Amino acid sequence: MITSRPSNRLTWLGVALALAGLACHLLAARAIGGTHLAFRDHIAGFVGIAIITGAILALIGWRFWRERRDITIFVFGAVQAAFGVFVYMMRFSVHG
Repeated sequence: MITSRPSNRLTWLGVALALAGLACHLLAARAIGGTHLAFRDHIAGFVGIAIITGAILALIGWRFWRERRDITIFVFGAVQAAFGVFVYMMRFSVHG
């Protein structure tokens, strides 16, 4: 049986992607006015998305790749980055 070892690169890439997702949320908040309320809502949205997707991905990771937490962290970061880019792009449709 071949076992693969966790990769530090995937872990750090996942963390970097999650931070990029947070940066997109912060840029969107700044673009729609930069008020305290905008930042609070975007940070709360990021945390909410992180909790929900993190729980789902933890369950999937536990089921399919138990010894590979690096894959779970990488997928988590990729999902956060995708949501962050989506939120940033949606700022163009905000009228205020």
